[in-house]
Amino acid sequence: MDILSGKNANSGRGGFLEDQFLIAMPGMKDDRFARSVIYVCAHSEEGAMGLIINQTQQILFPDLLVQLGIMEEQEAIRLPPPARDLVIRNGGPVDRSRGFVLHSGDYRVESSLSIADNICLTATVDILRAISKGRGPQRALMALGYSGWSSGQLETEIAQNGWLTCPATPELLFDADIESQYDRILAAIGIDIAHLSTNAGHA
Repeated sequence: MDILSGKNANSGRGGFLEDQFLIAMPGMKDDRFARSVIYVCAHSEEGAMGLIINQTQQILFPDLLVQLGIMEEQEAIRLPPPARDLVIRNGGPVDRSRGFVLHSGDYRVESSLSIADNICLTATVDILRAISKGRGPQRALMALGYSGWSSGQLETEIAQNGWLTCPATPELLFDADIESQYDRILAAIGIDIAHLSTNAGHA
């Protein structure tokens, strides 16, 4: 993915939207993003890439490991609880067969990209193996697919009142209560959903 490759090559020179939440406004015209919260992983003049964190997939993590050939079905049944209970998110409409793991900085491999001080992104099977063996990061969020924008597209959508933006926190990013994430992130920044339609831009 070009935007991530560029981030890797230009470490420390990301755009102002990196490590931010995008919160869909009530008037969001694209149903795929209705009431969605997106964590922005990369942002530059070339575009932006992020993962929806509050939509879930039907597939379970043990089943995904079996599908990828990482382990046999009998092994998957005996996964440690943190791995067995890992919820797979719907990261977005692009490349939905590709997996991404956002995680705490206590786990890093060569392919890991640093997004913020203690948040990394890894998109290789190494991290899935580590999680399945109980040797993965302390906090992790896995998604299939991603959300992408071409040059200037996301900035235009924000200016047109499509998204509200606010700084992300690890506590809200890795929160397991996915169903209420949208409302709680708004509440955390002092936004009343009833007034959102008249608010544009930044919190």
